[in-house]
Amino acid sequence: MNTPLLQVNNINLTIQEKSILHNISFSLERGKTLALVGESGSGKSMTAMSILQLLPHNAKITSGEVIFDNTQLLSLSEKQLCSVRGNKLGIIFQEPNMSLNPVLTIGRQIGESITRHQGLKAKALKEKIIELLQEVKLPDPETRIDWYPHQLSGGQKQRVMIAIALACQPELLIADEPTTALDVSVQAQILHQLKELQQKRNLAILLITHDMGIVRQMSDHVITMKDGEILESQASNSFFEQPKHPYSQSLISQLPQIDKFRPPLEKIDNASPLLSVRNLSVRYPVRKGLLKRIVGYTEALKPIDFTLLEKETIAVVGESGSGKTTLGRAILRLLDNTAIIDGEINYQSHLLNKLSQNELRPLRKHFQIIFQDPYSSLNPRLSILQTLSEGMLALGTAISKKECQERAENLLEKVGLQASDIDRYPHEFSGGQRQRIAIARALSVEPKMIICDEPTSALDVSIRAQILQLLGQLQETMNLSLIFITHDLSLIPLIAHRVLVLKDGELIEQGDAKQIMQQPKQDYTKLLINSIPSLK
Repeated sequence: MNTPLLQVNNINLTIQEKSILHNISFSLERGKTLALVGESGSGKSMTAMSILQLLPHNAKITSGEVIFDNTQLLSLSEKQLCSVRGNKLGIIFQEPNMSLNPVLTIGRQIGESITRHQGLKAKALKEKIIELLQEVKLPDPETRIDWYPHQLSGGQKQRVMIAIALACQPELLIADEPTTALDVSVQAQILHQLKELQQKRNLAILLITHDMGIVRQMSDHVITMKDGEILESQASNSFFEQPKHPYSQSLISQLPQIDKFRPPLEKIDNASPLLSVRNLSVRYPVRKGLLKRIVGYTEALKPIDFTLLEKETIAVVGESGSGKTTLGRAILRLLDNTAIIDGEINYQSHLLNKLSQNELRPLRKHFQIIFQDPYSSLNPRLSILQTLSEGMLALGTAISKKECQERAENLLEKVGLQASDIDRYPHEFSGGQRQRIAIARALSVEPKMIICDEPTSALDVSIRAQILQLLGQLQETMNLSLIFITHDLSLIPLIAHRVLVLKDGELIEQGDAKQIMQQPKQDYTKLLINSIPSLK
Protein backbone atom coordinates (compact mmCIF):
# COMPACT_ATOMS: atom_id res chain seq x y z
CA MET A 1 0.00 0.00 0.00
CA ASN A 2 1.25 3.49 -0.92
CA THR A 3 2.40 5.73 1.91
CA PRO A 4 0.13 8.80 2.06
CA LEU A 5 1.70 12.10 1.06
CA LEU A 6 -0.32 13.82 3.79
CA GLN A 7 -1.47 12.29 7.06
CA VAL A 8 -3.52 14.35 9.54
CA ASN A 9 -3.97 12.64 12.91
CA ASN A 10 -6.38 13.76 15.66
CA ILE A 11 -5.99 17.52 15.24
CA ASN A 12 -7.69 19.59 17.95
CA LEU A 13 -7.74 23.36 17.60
CA THR A 14 -8.95 26.11 19.94
CA ILE A 15 -9.41 29.87 19.51
CA GLN A 16 -9.48 31.79 22.78
CA GLU A 17 -10.12 28.54 24.64
CA LYS A 18 -13.13 27.74 22.39
CA SER A 19 -12.86 24.37 20.65
CA ILE A 20 -12.95 24.80 16.84
CA LEU A 21 -11.66 21.46 15.47
CA HIS A 22 -12.32 18.10 17.14
CA ASN A 23 -10.09 15.07 16.41
CA ILE A 24 -9.68 15.72 12.68
CA SER A 25 -8.00 12.77 10.92
CA PHE A 26 -7.57 11.90 7.23
CA SER A 27 -4.93 11.00 4.65
CA LEU A 28 -4.24 11.96 1.04
CA GLU A 29 -2.17 10.07 -1.57
CA ARG A 30 -0.17 11.53 -4.45
CA GLY A 31 -2.22 12.20 -7.59
CA LYS A 32 -5.53 12.03 -5.69
CA THR A 33 -8.14 14.66 -4.78
CA LEU A 34 -9.73 14.78 -1.34
CA ALA A 35 -12.74 17.11 -0.94
CA LEU A 36 -13.66 18.71 2.39
CA VAL A 37 -17.31 19.74 2.21
CA GLY A 38 -19.66 21.51 4.58
CA GLU A 39 -21.26 24.87 5.25
CA SER A 40 -19.53 28.05 6.41
CA GLY A 41 -18.20 27.58 9.93
CA SER A 42 -17.80 23.82 9.57
CA GLY A 43 -14.01 24.03 9.98
CA LYS A 44 -12.91 23.32 6.39
CA SER A 45 -10.62 26.31 5.97
CA MET A 46 -9.32 26.07 9.55
CA THR A 47 -8.30 22.48 8.80
CA ALA A 48 -6.34 23.66 5.76
CA MET A 49 -4.74 26.53 7.69
CA SER A 50 -3.72 24.06 10.41
CA ILE A 51 -1.77 22.07 7.82
CA LEU A 52 0.00 25.21 6.59
CA GLN A 53 0.35 26.72 10.10
CA LEU A 54 -1.25 29.94 8.87
CA LEU A 55 -3.60 30.29 11.81
CA PRO A 56 -4.84 33.44 13.60
CA HIS A 57 -2.57 34.58 16.43
CA ASN A 58 -5.12 33.51 19.06
CA ALA A 59 -5.56 30.00 17.59
CA LYS A 60 -3.75 27.03 19.11
CA ILE A 61 -3.40 23.38 18.07
CA THR A 62 -3.72 21.57 21.39
CA SER A 63 -3.00 18.05 20.12
CA GLY A 64 -2.47 15.96 17.01
CA GLU A 65 0.05 15.76 14.21
CA VAL A 66 0.38 16.71 10.53
CA ILE A 67 2.79 14.49 8.64
CA PHE A 68 3.64 15.71 5.14
CA ASP A 69 6.11 13.70 3.04
CA ASN A 70 7.36 11.95 6.23
CA THR A 71 7.91 15.30 8.00
CA GLN A 72 6.01 16.32 11.14
CA LEU A 73 5.01 19.89 10.22
CA LEU A 74 3.83 20.87 13.70
CA SER A 75 7.34 20.43 15.09
CA LEU A 76 9.00 22.73 12.52
CA SER A 77 10.14 26.27 13.28
CA GLU A 78 8.65 29.19 11.33
CA LYS A 79 11.83 29.43 9.22
CA GLN A 80 11.62 25.71 8.36
CA LEU A 81 7.90 26.06 7.54
CA CYS A 82 8.67 28.92 5.13
CA SER A 83 10.83 26.52 3.11
CA VAL A 84 7.81 24.19 2.79
CA ARG A 85 5.03 26.71 2.13
CA GLY A 86 4.91 27.81 -1.50
CA ASN A 87 7.56 25.21 -2.31
CA LYS A 88 6.26 21.71 -1.56
CA LEU A 89 2.87 22.99 -0.40
CA GLY A 90 0.86 25.40 -2.58
CA ILE A 91 -2.48 27.07 -1.87
CA ILE A 92 -5.14 28.76 -4.00
CA PHE A 93 -7.13 31.15 -1.84
CA GLN A 94 -10.84 31.76 -2.33
CA GLU A 95 -10.85 35.41 -3.37
CA PRO A 96 -8.14 36.51 -5.84
CA ASN A 97 -9.11 40.19 -5.44
CA MET A 98 -8.14 39.98 -1.76
CA SER A 99 -5.10 37.74 -2.28
CA LEU A 100 -3.30 39.56 -5.11
CA ASN A 101 -1.36 42.73 -4.32
CA PRO A 102 -2.91 45.56 -6.38
CA VAL A 103 0.34 47.57 -6.61
CA LEU A 104 2.55 44.75 -7.94
CA THR A 105 2.51 43.28 -11.45
CA ILE A 106 1.37 39.68 -11.73
CA GLY A 107 4.82 38.73 -13.00
CA ARG A 108 6.48 40.06 -9.87
CA GLN A 109 3.95 38.32 -7.62
CA ILE A 110 4.52 34.96 -9.32
CA GLY A 111 8.28 35.50 -9.28
CA GLU A 112 8.54 36.14 -5.53
CA SER A 113 8.29 32.50 -4.48
CA ILE A 114 10.40 31.29 -7.42
CA THR A 115 13.25 33.61 -6.44
CA ARG A 116 12.91 32.66 -2.77
CA HIS A 117 12.80 28.90 -3.21
CA GLN A 118 14.64 28.30 -6.49
CA GLY A 119 16.94 31.33 -6.75
CA LEU A 120 16.04 32.18 -10.34
CA LYS A 121 16.59 35.78 -11.45
CA ALA A 122 16.52 38.04 -14.50
CA LYS A 123 16.01 36.24 -17.84
CA ALA A 124 15.62 32.74 -16.36
CA LEU A 125 12.98 34.03 -13.92
CA LYS A 126 11.00 35.78 -16.67
CA GLU A 127 11.07 32.65 -18.84
CA LYS A 128 9.82 30.56 -15.93
CA ILE A 129 6.96 33.00 -15.20
CA ILE A 130 5.88 33.05 -18.86
CA GLU A 131 6.02 29.26 -18.93
CA LEU A 132 3.71 29.11 -15.88
CA LEU A 133 1.27 31.59 -17.41
CA GLN A 134 1.21 29.50 -20.57
CA GLU A 135 0.58 26.39 -18.48
CA VAL A 136 -2.48 27.97 -16.85
CA LYS A 137 -3.61 29.21 -20.29
CA LEU A 138 -3.53 32.95 -19.61
CA PRO A 139 -3.78 34.68 -23.02
CA ASP A 140 -0.74 36.59 -24.31
CA PRO A 141 1.52 35.89 -21.28
CA GLU A 142 4.50 37.79 -22.73
CA THR A 143 2.49 41.01 -22.50
CA ARG A 144 0.37 40.29 -19.44
CA ILE A 145 3.37 39.47 -17.27
CA ASP A 146 3.63 43.26 -16.75
CA TRP A 147 -0.08 43.79 -16.10
CA TYR A 148 -1.61 44.58 -12.72
CA PRO A 149 -4.47 42.56 -11.15
CA HIS A 150 -7.12 45.20 -11.94
CA GLN A 151 -6.42 44.72 -15.66
CA LEU A 152 -7.52 41.06 -15.53
CA SER A 153 -10.96 39.44 -15.37
CA GLY A 154 -12.02 37.28 -12.41
CA GLY A 155 -11.17 34.06 -14.23
CA GLN A 156 -7.79 35.40 -15.34
CA LYS A 157 -6.94 36.47 -11.77
CA GLN A 158 -7.79 32.98 -10.56
CA ARG A 159 -5.42 31.55 -13.21
CA VAL A 160 -2.69 33.81 -11.82
CA MET A 161 -3.44 32.43 -8.33
CA ILE A 162 -3.02 28.90 -9.71
CA ALA A 163 0.28 29.91 -11.34
CA ILE A 164 1.55 31.31 -8.00
CA ALA A 165 0.51 28.11 -6.20
CA LEU A 166 2.23 25.90 -8.78
CA ALA A 167 5.33 28.09 -9.26
CA CYS A 168 7.74 25.85 -7.33
CA GLN A 169 6.39 22.44 -8.41
CA PRO A 170 4.49 21.63 -5.17
CA GLU A 171 3.54 18.08 -4.30
CA LEU A 172 0.31 19.12 -2.58
CA LEU A 173 -2.10 21.84 -3.69
CA ILE A 174 -4.73 23.16 -1.27
CA ALA A 175 -7.61 24.74 -3.23
CA ASP A 176 -9.87 26.74 -0.90
CA GLU A 177 -13.13 27.46 -2.79
CA PRO A 178 -11.13 28.10 -5.99
CA THR A 179 -14.16 28.87 -8.20
CA THR A 180 -16.55 30.76 -5.91
CA ALA A 181 -18.30 33.61 -7.78
CA LEU A 182 -16.76 32.64 -11.15
CA ASP A 183 -18.92 32.28 -14.25
CA VAL A 184 -20.06 28.73 -14.90
CA SER A 185 -18.01 28.50 -18.12
CA VAL A 186 -14.87 29.97 -16.48
CA GLN A 187 -15.40 27.61 -13.54
CA ALA A 188 -15.47 24.66 -15.94
CA GLN A 189 -12.22 25.87 -17.54
CA ILE A 190 -10.48 26.30 -14.16
CA LEU A 191 -11.55 22.84 -12.95
CA HIS A 192 -10.53 21.21 -16.22
CA GLN A 193 -7.18 22.94 -15.96
CA LEU A 194 -6.62 21.72 -12.40
CA LYS A 195 -7.37 18.17 -13.56
CA GLU A 196 -4.87 18.48 -16.41
CA LEU A 197 -2.17 19.89 -14.11
CA GLN A 198 -2.86 17.16 -11.55
CA GLN A 199 -2.33 14.41 -14.12
CA LYS A 200 0.73 16.11 -15.59
CA ARG A 201 2.44 16.62 -12.21
CA ASN A 202 0.97 13.73 -10.18
CA LEU A 203 -0.32 16.43 -7.87
CA ALA A 204 -2.30 15.76 -4.69
CA ILE A 205 -5.21 18.20 -4.24
CA LEU A 206 -7.05 19.04 -1.03
CA LEU A 207 -10.25 20.67 -2.34
CA ILE A 208 -12.35 22.81 0.00
CA THR A 209 -15.80 23.64 -1.34
CA HIS A 210 -19.53 23.78 -0.63
CA ASP A 211 -20.45 23.05 -4.29
CA MET A 212 -21.45 19.40 -4.59
CA GLY A 213 -21.32 19.50 -8.39
CA ILE A 214 -17.62 20.38 -8.23
CA VAL A 215 -17.03 17.67 -5.61
CA ARG A 216 -18.61 15.06 -7.87
CA GLN A 217 -16.57 16.21 -10.83
CA MET A 218 -13.18 16.54 -9.11
CA SER A 219 -12.83 14.30 -6.06
CA ASP A 220 -11.69 10.74 -5.39
CA HIS A 221 -12.70 10.86 -1.73
CA VAL A 222 -15.13 13.07 0.22
CA ILE A 223 -15.16 14.17 3.86
CA THR A 224 -18.20 15.94 5.30
CA MET A 225 -17.56 18.40 8.13
CA LYS A 226 -19.92 20.23 10.49
CA ASP A 227 -19.13 22.27 13.61
CA GLY A 228 -15.46 21.28 13.48
CA GLU A 229 -16.09 17.52 13.31
CA ILE A 230 -15.86 14.92 10.58
CA LEU A 231 -19.28 13.34 10.11
CA GLU A 232 -18.58 11.12 7.13
CA SER A 233 -15.64 9.92 5.03
CA GLN A 234 -16.26 7.93 1.85
CA ALA A 235 -14.98 7.30 -1.67
CA SER A 236 -16.65 9.81 -4.01
CA ASN A 237 -18.83 7.32 -5.92
CA SER A 238 -20.14 5.73 -2.71
CA PHE A 239 -20.71 9.14 -1.14
CA PHE A 240 -23.03 10.32 -3.92
CA GLU A 241 -24.77 6.98 -4.41
CA GLN A 242 -25.32 6.21 -0.72
CA PRO A 243 -24.48 9.09 1.64
CA LYS A 244 -24.61 7.73 5.20
CA HIS A 245 -24.98 10.77 7.43
CA PRO A 246 -28.25 12.80 7.37
CA TYR A 247 -26.22 16.01 7.02
CA SER A 248 -24.50 14.68 3.87
CA GLN A 249 -27.89 13.64 2.53
CA SER A 250 -29.27 17.13 3.15
CA LEU A 251 -26.36 18.81 1.33
CA ILE A 252 -26.99 16.65 -1.74
CA SER A 253 -30.78 16.98 -1.61
CA GLN A 254 -30.64 20.78 -1.51
CA LEU A 255 -29.01 21.03 -4.93
CA PRO A 256 -31.31 22.55 -7.58
CA GLN A 257 -33.24 20.05 -9.72
CA ILE A 258 -32.56 21.09 -13.31
CA ASP A 259 -35.47 19.09 -14.75
CA LYS A 260 -38.33 20.76 -12.82
CA PHE A 261 -39.50 24.12 -14.13
CA ARG A 262 -41.90 26.91 -13.21
CA PRO A 263 -44.63 27.24 -15.88
CA PRO A 264 -44.63 30.36 -18.09
CA LEU A 265 -46.63 32.98 -16.21
CA GLU A 266 -48.80 34.17 -19.09
CA LYS A 267 -50.17 30.63 -19.47
CA ILE A 268 -51.46 30.47 -15.90
CA ASP A 269 -52.39 33.96 -14.80
CA ASN A 270 -53.12 36.45 -17.66
CA ALA A 271 -50.62 38.75 -15.98
CA SER A 272 -50.23 42.38 -17.06
CA PRO A 273 -46.92 43.94 -18.14
CA LEU A 274 -45.15 45.79 -15.32
CA LEU A 275 -41.96 46.82 -17.13
CA SER A 276 -41.39 47.23 -20.85
CA VAL A 277 -37.84 47.73 -22.21
CA ARG A 278 -37.46 48.81 -25.85
CA ASN A 279 -34.17 49.31 -27.71
CA LEU A 280 -32.34 49.91 -24.44
CA SER A 281 -28.63 50.54 -24.96
CA VAL A 282 -25.82 51.91 -22.81
CA ARG A 283 -22.70 53.67 -24.11
CA TYR A 284 -19.69 55.22 -22.42
CA PRO A 285 -17.68 57.99 -24.11
CA VAL A 286 -13.99 57.39 -24.82
CA ARG A 287 -11.95 60.53 -24.16
CA LYS A 288 -8.39 61.22 -25.27
CA GLY A 289 -5.93 64.07 -25.53
CA LEU A 290 -5.07 66.97 -23.28
CA LEU A 291 -8.58 68.38 -23.46
CA LYS A 292 -10.19 64.92 -23.02
CA ARG A 293 -12.30 65.23 -26.16
CA ILE A 294 -14.69 62.42 -27.01
CA VAL A 295 -13.16 60.30 -29.78
CA GLY A 296 -15.60 57.40 -29.70
CA TYR A 297 -17.93 55.26 -27.60
CA THR A 298 -17.77 51.89 -25.85
CA GLU A 299 -20.99 49.89 -26.11
CA ALA A 300 -21.71 48.29 -22.75
CA LEU A 301 -25.20 47.22 -23.77
CA LYS A 302 -26.54 46.84 -27.31
CA PRO A 303 -30.26 47.47 -28.05
CA ILE A 304 -32.36 45.11 -25.91
CA ASP A 305 -36.13 44.45 -25.90
CA PHE A 306 -38.11 42.53 -23.28
CA THR A 307 -41.21 42.76 -21.09
CA LEU A 308 -41.54 41.83 -17.41
CA LEU A 309 -44.99 40.74 -16.25
CA GLU A 310 -46.55 41.18 -12.83
CA LYS A 311 -45.47 38.36 -10.44
CA GLU A 312 -42.98 37.08 -13.06
CA THR A 313 -39.29 36.21 -12.62
CA ILE A 314 -36.91 36.74 -15.50
CA ALA A 315 -33.39 35.31 -15.13
CA VAL A 316 -30.61 37.25 -16.86
CA VAL A 317 -27.61 35.00 -17.52
CA GLY A 318 -24.20 35.29 -19.15
CA GLU A 319 -20.51 35.51 -18.31
CA SER A 320 -18.74 38.42 -16.60
CA GLY A 321 -18.75 41.41 -18.93
CA SER A 322 -21.88 40.27 -20.73
CA GLY A 323 -23.88 43.30 -19.55
CA LYS A 324 -26.10 41.64 -16.90
CA THR A 325 -25.42 44.11 -14.10
CA THR A 326 -25.33 47.04 -16.54
CA LEU A 327 -28.86 46.09 -17.64
CA GLY A 328 -30.14 45.94 -14.06
CA ARG A 329 -28.55 49.23 -13.04
CA ALA A 330 -29.68 50.97 -16.23
CA ILE A 331 -33.30 50.04 -15.44
CA LEU A 332 -32.94 51.45 -11.92
CA ARG A 333 -30.98 54.52 -13.10
CA LEU A 334 -27.99 53.57 -10.93
CA LEU A 335 -25.28 53.97 -13.59
CA ASP A 336 -22.76 56.79 -13.25
CA ASN A 337 -23.31 60.12 -14.96
CA THR A 338 -20.99 59.34 -17.88
CA ALA A 339 -23.28 56.55 -19.13
CA ILE A 340 -25.46 57.39 -22.12
CA ILE A 341 -28.75 55.49 -22.00
CA ASP A 342 -30.85 55.29 -25.18
CA GLY A 343 -34.18 53.60 -25.82
CA GLU A 344 -37.17 53.31 -23.49
CA ILE A 345 -37.57 51.96 -19.95
CA ASN A 346 -41.33 52.03 -19.48
CA TYR A 347 -42.52 51.31 -15.96
CA GLN A 348 -46.32 51.53 -15.78
CA SER A 349 -46.41 54.37 -18.36
CA HIS A 350 -43.44 56.18 -16.76
CA LEU A 351 -40.40 56.49 -19.06
CA LEU A 352 -37.76 56.11 -16.35
CA ASN A 353 -34.76 57.10 -18.45
CA LYS A 354 -36.46 60.36 -19.48
CA LEU A 355 -37.21 61.52 -15.93
CA SER A 356 -35.10 63.89 -13.87
CA GLN A 357 -33.84 62.69 -10.48
CA ASN A 358 -36.54 64.74 -8.73
CA GLU A 359 -39.24 63.21 -10.94
CA LEU A 360 -37.79 59.73 -10.43
CA ARG A 361 -37.56 59.93 -6.65
CA PRO A 362 -41.26 59.27 -5.82
CA LEU A 363 -41.15 56.16 -8.03
CA ARG A 364 -38.11 54.62 -6.38
CA LYS A 365 -40.23 52.89 -3.75
CA HIS A 366 -41.70 50.74 -6.55
CA PHE A 367 -38.38 49.12 -7.54
CA GLN A 368 -35.48 47.99 -5.36
CA ILE A 369 -32.24 45.98 -5.66
CA ILE A 370 -30.59 43.16 -3.68
CA PHE A 371 -26.82 43.21 -4.18
CA GLN A 372 -24.47 40.25 -4.49
CA ASP A 373 -22.45 40.75 -1.32
CA PRO A 374 -24.39 41.32 1.91
CA TYR A 375 -21.10 42.10 3.69
CA SER A 376 -20.49 45.28 1.69
CA SER A 377 -24.08 46.30 0.89
CA LEU A 378 -25.09 46.82 4.52
CA ASN A 379 -23.74 49.82 6.43
CA PRO A 380 -21.77 48.37 9.40
CA ARG A 381 -22.46 51.49 11.49
CA LEU A 382 -26.25 51.22 11.28
CA SER A 383 -28.33 48.88 13.42
CA ILE A 384 -30.86 46.68 11.63
CA LEU A 385 -33.66 49.03 12.73
CA GLN A 386 -31.80 52.01 11.25
CA THR A 387 -31.05 50.05 8.06
CA LEU A 388 -34.69 49.13 7.52
CA SER A 389 -36.05 52.54 8.59
CA GLU A 390 -33.81 54.55 6.29
CA GLY A 391 -35.74 53.80 3.11
CA MET A 392 -39.16 53.97 4.76
CA LEU A 393 -38.54 57.51 6.02
CA ALA A 394 -36.76 58.72 2.88
CA LEU A 395 -39.44 57.47 0.47
CA GLY A 396 -42.43 58.16 2.68
CA THR A 397 -43.72 54.64 3.28
CA ALA A 398 -43.63 55.25 7.05
CA ILE A 399 -44.26 58.52 8.86
CA SER A 400 -42.99 57.91 12.39
CA LYS A 401 -40.24 56.04 14.20
CA LYS A 402 -42.85 53.91 15.96
CA GLU A 403 -44.35 52.84 12.65
CA CYS A 404 -40.83 52.10 11.33
CA GLN A 405 -40.11 49.86 14.32
CA GLU A 406 -43.38 47.95 13.97
CA ARG A 407 -42.88 47.40 10.24
CA ALA A 408 -39.18 46.52 10.67
CA GLU A 409 -40.01 43.85 13.27
CA ASN A 410 -42.69 42.46 10.97
CA LEU A 411 -40.23 42.36 8.05
CA LEU A 412 -37.59 40.52 10.05
CA GLU A 413 -40.10 37.81 10.95
CA LYS A 414 -41.23 37.66 7.33
CA VAL A 415 -37.68 36.89 6.14
CA GLY A 416 -37.10 34.28 8.85
CA LEU A 417 -35.29 36.32 11.53
CA GLN A 418 -36.35 37.33 15.04
CA ALA A 419 -37.96 40.67 15.90
CA SER A 420 -35.52 40.80 18.84
CA ASP A 421 -32.62 41.09 16.31
CA ILE A 422 -33.68 44.63 15.47
CA ASP A 423 -31.05 46.43 17.59
CA ARG A 424 -28.12 44.27 16.47
CA TYR A 425 -25.53 45.23 13.83
CA PRO A 426 -24.60 43.48 10.52
CA HIS A 427 -21.33 42.00 11.84
CA GLU A 428 -23.33 40.01 14.42
CA PHE A 429 -25.02 37.93 11.71
CA SER A 430 -23.93 35.13 9.37
CA GLY A 431 -23.73 35.62 5.58
CA GLY A 432 -27.13 34.01 5.01
CA GLN A 433 -28.73 36.11 7.76
CA ARG A 434 -27.21 39.27 6.30
CA GLN A 435 -28.72 38.44 2.92
CA ARG A 436 -32.11 38.05 4.63
CA ILE A 437 -31.62 41.53 6.10
CA ALA A 438 -30.79 42.85 2.62
CA ILE A 439 -34.02 41.27 1.34
CA ALA A 440 -35.96 42.87 4.23
CA ARG A 441 -34.44 46.24 3.35
CA ALA A 442 -35.56 45.86 -0.27
CA LEU A 443 -39.07 44.97 0.92
CA SER A 444 -39.27 47.81 3.44
CA VAL A 445 -40.68 50.30 0.91
CA GLU A 446 -43.23 47.83 -0.47
CA PRO A 447 -41.80 47.56 -4.01
CA LYS A 448 -43.49 45.95 -6.97
CA MET A 449 -40.21 44.94 -8.65
CA ILE A 450 -36.85 43.80 -7.23
CA ILE A 451 -33.64 43.30 -9.20
CA CYS A 452 -31.59 40.52 -7.57
CA ASP A 453 -27.93 40.88 -8.63
CA GLU A 454 -26.23 37.52 -7.91
CA PRO A 455 -27.84 37.35 -4.43
CA THR A 456 -26.77 33.74 -3.72
CA SER A 457 -23.38 33.38 -5.44
CA ALA A 458 -21.31 33.48 -2.23
CA LEU A 459 -23.68 31.42 -0.07
CA ASP A 460 -23.52 27.79 1.04
CA VAL A 461 -25.74 25.35 -0.86
CA SER A 462 -28.23 24.98 2.01
CA ILE A 463 -28.36 28.75 2.69
CA ARG A 464 -28.76 29.36 -1.05
CA ALA A 465 -31.74 26.98 -1.15
CA GLN A 466 -33.31 28.80 1.82
CA ILE A 467 -32.85 32.24 0.22
CA LEU A 468 -34.32 31.09 -3.11
CA GLN A 469 -37.25 29.47 -1.34
CA LEU A 470 -37.78 32.68 0.65
CA LEU A 471 -37.76 34.82 -2.52
CA GLY A 472 -40.31 32.46 -4.10
CA GLN A 473 -42.61 32.67 -1.07
CA LEU A 474 -42.34 36.47 -0.88
CA GLN A 475 -43.06 36.76 -4.59
CA GLU A 476 -46.33 34.87 -4.11
CA THR A 477 -47.47 36.65 -0.95
CA MET A 478 -46.41 40.19 -1.98
CA ASN A 479 -47.07 39.96 -5.77
CA LEU A 480 -43.45 40.81 -6.62
CA SER A 481 -41.82 40.82 -10.04
CA LEU A 482 -38.15 39.79 -10.05
CA ILE A 483 -35.23 40.26 -12.43
CA PHE A 484 -32.75 37.63 -11.22
CA ILE A 485 -29.17 38.20 -12.45
CA THR A 486 -27.01 35.09 -12.15
CA HIS A 487 -24.12 33.15 -13.66
CA ASP A 488 -25.34 29.89 -12.10
CA LEU A 489 -27.67 28.37 -14.68
CA SER A 490 -28.57 25.49 -12.35
CA LEU A 491 -30.80 27.96 -10.45
CA ILE A 492 -32.95 28.77 -13.47
CA PRO A 493 -35.53 25.93 -13.13
CA LEU A 494 -36.09 26.77 -9.47
CA ILE A 495 -36.50 30.54 -9.75
CA ALA A 496 -37.27 31.69 -13.31
CA HIS A 497 -40.28 31.76 -15.61
CA ARG A 498 -38.29 33.17 -18.53
CA VAL A 499 -34.60 33.66 -19.38
CA LEU A 500 -32.54 36.34 -21.17
CA VAL A 501 -29.07 35.24 -22.37
CA LEU A 502 -26.53 38.06 -22.76
CA LYS A 503 -23.14 37.93 -24.47
CA ASP A 504 -20.82 40.91 -24.94
CA GLY A 505 -23.67 43.30 -24.16
CA GLU A 506 -26.04 41.74 -26.69
CA LEU A 507 -29.25 39.81 -26.06
CA ILE A 508 -28.63 36.67 -28.11
CA GLU A 509 -31.50 34.48 -26.91
CA GLN A 510 -34.63 34.65 -24.77
CA GLY A 511 -37.47 32.29 -24.02
CA ASP A 512 -39.26 30.16 -21.44
CA ALA A 513 -36.95 28.63 -18.83
CA LYS A 514 -37.69 25.07 -19.95
CA GLN A 515 -37.11 25.86 -23.61
CA ILE A 516 -33.81 27.64 -22.91
CA MET A 517 -32.48 24.86 -20.66
CA GLN A 518 -33.62 21.89 -22.75
CA GLN A 519 -33.64 23.24 -26.32
CA PRO A 520 -31.23 26.18 -26.54
CA LYS A 521 -30.76 27.62 -30.02
CA GLN A 522 -27.45 29.45 -29.65
CA ASP A 523 -24.08 27.69 -29.30
CA TYR A 524 -23.14 30.11 -26.48
CA THR A 525 -26.23 29.12 -24.49
CA LYS A 526 -25.39 25.44 -25.04
CA LEU A 527 -21.85 26.11 -23.77
CA LEU A 528 -23.19 27.72 -20.57
CA ILE A 529 -25.60 24.85 -19.92
CA ASN A 530 -22.99 22.16 -20.65
CA SER A 531 -20.63 23.84 -18.16
CA ILE A 532 -22.97 23.22 -15.21
CA PRO A 533 -21.28 20.65 -12.87
CA SER A 534 -23.35 17.49 -12.77
CA LEU A 535 -23.92 14.94 -10.00
CA LYS A 536 -24.21 12.12 -12.56
